[in-house]
Amino acid sequence: MKAAYLKDKHEAGLSYEAYVQTGNDSQRDGWQQVYEQAALTESQSDLVSRFVRKINVIALSGIWCGDCVQQGPLIQRIAEANPECIDLRWLDRDEHIDLQEKVQINQGHRVPVLIFCAEDYEPVSWYGDRTLNRYRALAAKQLGPSCPLPGAPIDGEELAATLQDWVDQFERVHLLLRLSGRLRQLHGD
Repeated sequence: MKAAYLKDKHEAGLSYEAYVQTGNDSQRDGWQQVYEQAALTESQSDLVSRFVRKINVIALSGIWCGDCVQQGPLIQRIAEANPECIDLRWLDRDEHIDLQEKVQINQGHRVPVLIFCAEDYEPVSWYGDRTLNRYRALAAKQLGPSCPLPGAPIDGEELAATLQDWVDQFERVHLLLRLSGRLRQLHGD
């Protein structure tokens, strides 16, 4: 993907608040419940607050998507820990199918998918649709004797583990940018 294309997509993205408002009452309530439950630990917040390289992030999502409801607020909490360096924008997957086609996972249009870009929108990484801990939790529920009901409460340990997975992805991207010879030369560090 070209930097100019990603810049255009990022600029077309919505803030978290505006994105959540695109949903109906039930969808907004679901996102808000997880947002209120989610909180970075002191060490996670400290780590993210020390990022120095700008990361432009595009979140492809579906306001209706259960995985997005359970992970989107976590991603937002990470971005809020360092708004100077993390510029997170939200795009509806179905309205930006051209981008979704470029980041298919297992030939599927999965969400959420985050596209991480450098300060100049050069692509760095993309990641989604579920973190390892989210897959483990789903496997334990769905491959076992019963499946959870839609809208069932999210286990606090599962939420914390999934949040840590996302923090790890943001840290990985930041370190990649921090150690980039191109950016170190640009910033003289």
